[in-house]
Amino acid sequence: MNISIIGAGYVGLVTGACLADKGHQVVCVEVDPDKVAKINRGIPPIHEPGLPELLAKNIKRNLRASADLFQAVRDTDVTLIAVGTPFDGAQIDLTYIKEAARQIGAALQNKNTYHLIVVKSTVVPGTTEQVVRPILEQASGKHAGIDFGLGMNPEFLTEGIAVRDFMLPDRIVLGGIDQKSLDELEQVYHPFAGVPRIRTNTQTAEMIKYVSNALLATMISFANEIGNLSAQLGAIDIVDVMRAIHINNYLSVASPDGARVVAPITSFLEAGCGFGGSCLPKDVQALIAHGHNAGAPMRLLDAVIQINQQQHRQVIGLLKKHFASLRGVQIAILGLAFKPDTDDMRESPAIPIIHALRAEGARIQAYDPIATAEARKIFGATIEYCDSLADALQNVQAVVLVTRWDEFYNVPDLLQQIHPAPVFVDGRRMLDKQKISRYEGIGLSVL
Repeated sequence: MNISIIGAGYVGLVTGACLADKGHQVVCVEVDPDKVAKINRGIPPIHEPGLPELLAKNIKRNLRASADLFQAVRDTDVTLIAVGTPFDGAQIDLTYIKEAARQIGAALQNKNTYHLIVVKSTVVPGTTEQVVRPILEQASGKHAGIDFGLGMNPEFLTEGIAVRDFMLPDRIVLGGIDQKSLDELEQVYHPFAGVPRIRTNTQTAEMIKYVSNALLATMISFANEIGNLSAQLGAIDIVDVMRAIHINNYLSVASPDGARVVAPITSFLEAGCGFGGSCLPKDVQALIAHGHNAGAPMRLLDAVIQINQQQHRQVIGLLKKHFASLRGVQIAILGLAFKPDTDDMRESPAIPIIHALRAEGARIQAYDPIATAEARKIFGATIEYCDSLADALQNVQAVVLVTRWDEFYNVPDLLQQIHPAPVFVDGRRMLDKQKISRYEGIGLSVL
């Protein structure tokens, strides 16, 4: 199929590159000329493992970028809307969605063939039908369900493994206003044989995306609340508690040799310093606001967000067990991105942790394998940026691990070479507490 994608950001570009690799002819529409030029040279403007290889393989063959939305829509059969929907604190901002719909509608005015428009951006239930549809109809002078189709196809991409998530999906959700829209959308995913499909209406498709993220966020905050209680009670280690939970029959299965194989979702049932990123905080808060506006208070999700917003304080409390004052204390922060294998710092727990430590007068030196450039945009010259893990551990009185980078498994060996040993706070319970002399961790108390 000939497919245009409006927005060449994280979702749009990964989607475009993967669909091109599956044999579709794809054009990604982007207003930023520098980004267009980069993509057409095969240079990804975002960091995502596997994406450079996909661009190198498909650019100039069946994938390209363009700033011409009108031509892209007229030359294709399907248009996916993959623009940003930021949360402003009260509701999601639909500015980019509305503008994309208006321009797509205008492009359809003189197009005589059937065209399918699909919302891929994360939007609250009702947006596709109640916001996008009337804008398309007004701008085009045509009617949805007759002259053009309309669908909703949420993405389930995890930063750091987004290419794998797209190419090997666990399910594909297809929402449409009618049978023809659904059938046309099905053709986009025809190459994905054997993957379960959920065919439904647009409102349900929109809700599925939010519920998926709300569940993960709830699991994280649940684990953190139990971890905080465990530390307060004393002589309990949340790692052991959650390991026992992970291997019960609800979350694991027995392999032929009798070993338990746990479900991947158990990675969200681990205590730490909180969740971040572009999706979980924004989507949960948007669903809370949407529920409030609909007269359905979201009390559980309210608590999920409140727990997460306070979780960074657990790190500060663990440091204060060892220092009467943090003023002048040199502290290494390991990890700045909200998760490994990405340079994305949106809503990263590192941000409130560093702000809180600086407010206490601490001096910060930080290391992240790839997120330093993004961190400079946030912290500027107020913290020191280290070029290596070994450098970050030099001349510090305390170390705080924030992000689960595999490189940080080397920390115990490096700390053994440092005397006197700094206090080590494991904000992810990633490392073996027996291998670090002055170990502190979320959800752990020796009282």
